[in-house]
Amino acid sequence: MDANMDLSSLPKEKWLGDDYLVQLEGFWLLPQFVKPIKRVINHYNPLPSDVMLVTFPKTGTTWLKSLLYSILNRSSKHKLVAEHPHELVPFLEIQVFAEVDEPPVLAAPSNGPRLFATHIPYQLMAKTLDSSQCKVVYLTRNPKDTLVSLWHFVNKWNKENPNQSWSLDDATDKFCRGVSLYGPYYDHVIGYKELSLKRPENVMFVTFEEMLEDPHNYVKKLGDFLGCPFEEGDEVDEIVKNCSIEVLSSHDVNKSEESPAWFSLPYNSFFRKGKIGDYKNYLSDECVKRIDILTKDKFHSLGFMYGI
Repeated sequence: MDANMDLSSLPKEKWLGDDYLVQLEGFWLLPQFVKPIKRVINHYNPLPSDVMLVTFPKTGTTWLKSLLYSILNRSSKHKLVAEHPHELVPFLEIQVFAEVDEPPVLAAPSNGPRLFATHIPYQLMAKTLDSSQCKVVYLTRNPKDTLVSLWHFVNKWNKENPNQSWSLDDATDKFCRGVSLYGPYYDHVIGYKELSLKRPENVMFVTFEEMLEDPHNYVKKLGDFLGCPFEEGDEVDEIVKNCSIEVLSSHDVNKSEESPAWFSLPYNSFFRKGKIGDYKNYLSDECVKRIDILTKDKFHSLGFMYGI
């Protein structure tokens, strides 16, 4: 994939206000992320020991970052009190490869595996992942809650332009048409779902709902999958408690109004409710029906009974 591709050659669609998304191999992206994503695709060679957390935006990324960091760095899990999860587990395309092809952070670690996050779809990362033995944890979330969380997040992002607030009807329409950050959502999820069925020893596919309803069991499962099982339940309980949204959002670093160097929103914008079914407070019956019909067509028709 040519990292110097002219963005003007890519299909584009109006997204929000004066912003637009461009389409790269079937997925919609903000123009400023295209080159960094190509750097990841062209230059990231995962070590067999690497762990990648992959999500569609607004599906529980921050929470799972804190859990995976704690599972893999048990002697350093206290760092979550003073450092934001997004700093402890950097995004490949937004932080690590943001400006350079071979960033120094990719040096082999002296202790434990390297832990990275990404929103890049499998369809774009297939060559990298198919040739690697690294571990991938993919987290998905009900499409209706994902949409509502994304809508809230984008309006926070856009609050400098109050005249350009994003209506929920427009957000729903774009989400259903697949014109969403890293969308289509359904293609993104299915890409990793199918990979997890094909390579279960390397790819663990989990849902936000299952994890939230039984976090203790899922932290144990993640420890087993990552090759660092737990010997006692107390340590699991401690990680579940310390990584709960209530505890995480109470730390000063996560309440901060400061913005990271790599993103325009403050650190506190990455924490909202983290609940199941919040969409019921926002989406009309008509919107729910439209998304459910799409979910049946995209997921249920493939035997993946999820999302409704």
